[in-house]
Amino acid sequence: MINLSNEKIPVGISACLMGDSVRFNGGHKRSRFCTDILSEYFDFRSTCPEVAIGMGTPREPIRLVSEHPNDDNIRAVGVDTPELDVTDKLKDHAVTVSANSSELCGFIFMQKSPSCGVFGVKRYLPNGHPEGTVSGIFAKEFARRNPLLPIEEAGRLNDAALRENFLVRVFTYRDWQLFRQQEVTAARLIDFHSKYKYLVMAHSLVHYKELGRLLANLSHDVESIADTYFEKLMAALAKPASRRMHTNTLMHLQGYLKDLISADDKREMAQLILQYREGIVPLVVPLTLLKHHLNHFEDANAYARQQVYLNPHPYKLGLRNHL
Repeated sequence: MINLSNEKIPVGISACLMGDSVRFNGGHKRSRFCTDILSEYFDFRSTCPEVAIGMGTPREPIRLVSEHPNDDNIRAVGVDTPELDVTDKLKDHAVTVSANSSELCGFIFMQKSPSCGVFGVKRYLPNGHPEGTVSGIFAKEFARRNPLLPIEEAGRLNDAALRENFLVRVFTYRDWQLFRQQEVTAARLIDFHSKYKYLVMAHSLVHYKELGRLLANLSHDVESIADTYFEKLMAALAKPASRRMHTNTLMHLQGYLKDLISADDKREMAQLILQYREGIVPLVVPLTLLKHHLNHFEDANAYARQQVYLNPHPYKLGLRNHL
């Protein structure tokens, strides 16, 4: 299982999602998934960039504007007062938050916000016509300065696959932070990777092979190799695990039981994996049976039982019940 301390994991979040009345109209966009469920595991660090830069509540709304569709110089200006330009202040606040947030393991942003939106924020031309979508000013600058940090929008967490993928990355990021609290040695790095091999396999076979090659020679500069390893690990997990890839991973783990369980148990396991592959049952069904058998023969399956893939996040969250 993933290495979790007893402390809650620090995660950044847009303040309106915590129920703070900081939106332009004096309202909020409380996310009950964040406040009622994730708060049991996360120590949320909230910020509202627009309030932080001195804009009041309520306030004139802002929007993103560029001179023409291909113009990368996108500005955050007042809807009613175009002369109100807060672009540079929002970027500066992103710099400040980044500098003071090295302990964060993720960030949840408010969708569609001209400051906090990560995907699909409307961009306008000077004549007021909408023209395509971009990222919010604060979110874009923050993400640029934290390229490995798991980032997601609250609205997208309603999607079961995106929700599970984000949580996998946050808990992995935290596990790596704990790993780096001690001296990095070749043996410790190999041990860390050995736990993550099948989780990586479920997300990206390309990175699975790359990480294996990277760790094949640890005779020098282990610190540098560790940094490269983490970059590739997070890149791998950023790729959503498909049903086909999960099936492949389950079949590999099933192989550890081939000489231990009966023919009937093998058939049952294979049937449930196939039913998952065909979308008949969720991932949790074959996974639960697999863990049952691995735990029954725990002495013979120490390597398989340590795989983070089996428990990449708290079981209580039920994230794999809908995959």
